Amino acid sequence: MMFDFDGTLADSSDVFMKAWNTYAEQYDFLPVVKEDLILTRNMTIQQRAKQFRFPMRKLPMILPKIYRYFKENMNDVKLFDGIKEMLDTLAEKGYHITILSSNAKENIELLLEREQIDSVSQVLSSSKLFGKDTVIKRFLKQQQLQSEQLLYVGDEVRDIIACNKVSVPFTWVSWGLDGLELVAKEEPKYIVHTREELLETLLQHSVVIEN
Repeated sequence: MMFDFDGTLADSSDVFMKAWNTYAEQYDFLPVVKEDLILTRNMTIQQRAKQFRFPMRKLPMILPKIYRYFKENMNDVKLFDGIKEMLDTLAEKGYHITILSSNAKENIELLLEREQIDSVSQVLSSSKLFGKDTVIKRFLKQQQLQSEQLLYVGDEVRDIIACNKVSVPFTWVSWGLDGLELVAKEEPKYIVHTREELLETLLQHSVVIEN
């Protein structure tokens, strides 16, 4: 099985918000407050960019700076409650766990080491915000898997779209960035609202990868 990182396993919204605001004045886009994250949950990335006057063409320039800020403030990033226990349970039952994120691989591995998590078999990073389908397709080929043998867990509509492109079933978690109204249009296979419900769903999914 494959997990997104930010908003799915890790509660990193405050750090990303602070990083965004750090560069807002320099690059002439609007800062955000926590209420904005709630109010824009059912907006697309393009709609949010327009809301905060952020030119998407600047993304390749700013994203590396945001991830560098993330690394410098790793101590402020925490796993959601129950995530470590859930990963440990899955690993104990023989499940192969991979993380795929647009965040830097180094950042993710730093947090896993800090939290003493050894249940994750592999960390993959997508260099493009909208390029996860390419990474997933490569992963399937390398592991000699059919798309239905992989289950992806995430919180954003862009990840559902990526999975739909390669016919990989998707589980959406409600505690992340995007809202139900937005993601429901892309028809994720599973919708879960608690870590307990997520674990139950993963264990019942009959075609997850096993070692």
